[in-house]
Amino acid sequence: MSQLLIMAAESGENPLIPPIPELVIGLLAFVIVFGFLAKKLLPNINKVLEERREAIEGGIEKAEAAQTEAQSVLEQYKAQLAEARHEAARLRQEAQEQGAVLIAEMRAEGQRQREEIVAAGHAQIEADRKAAASALRQDVGKLATDLAGKLVGESLEDHARQSRVIDRFLDQLEEKAEATR
Repeated sequence: MSQLLIMAAESGENPLIPPIPELVIGLLAFVIVFGFLAKKLLPNINKVLEERREAIEGGIEKAEAAQTEAQSVLEQYKAQLAEARHEAARLRQEAQEQGAVLIAEMRAEGQRQREEIVAAGHAQIEADRKAAASALRQDVGKLATDLAGKLVGESLEDHARQSRVIDRFLDQLEEKAEATR
């Protein structure tokens, strides 16, 4: 390698500057290759780059459209959810009101039934009292006529007269009892 440098130094040529014919041929080859690349390859490259740019912009537009649509769907969902919550609250309120009405109706029905039972009980007690008073009246009358018959010494068998005497006697007793109350 050192010999090459020595030879180049002796020839007087600068190794960094090429000879003119080589420079012209190289420049012509460069222009031909550059022209070919500019005519054939550069439009294809620009076309691919334009397609990529359009695809990217279209993707961005699609993404923005999808985002807008998603936002719209979200707003609709929120509105439907709010409406459903409002409807549920309204239904719950109606159910509470209906429950209160049913409770009031059941209480009124229970009160009415209680009053009917009490009235029926009072009527039964009154009927039982009258039946007992009638039975007692008959028993007391029989005992009184038997006692009177034993005291008088003869039988008091006249039933009509016996009933009148007993009724008059018991009525007098009831009047005295009511007067003392």
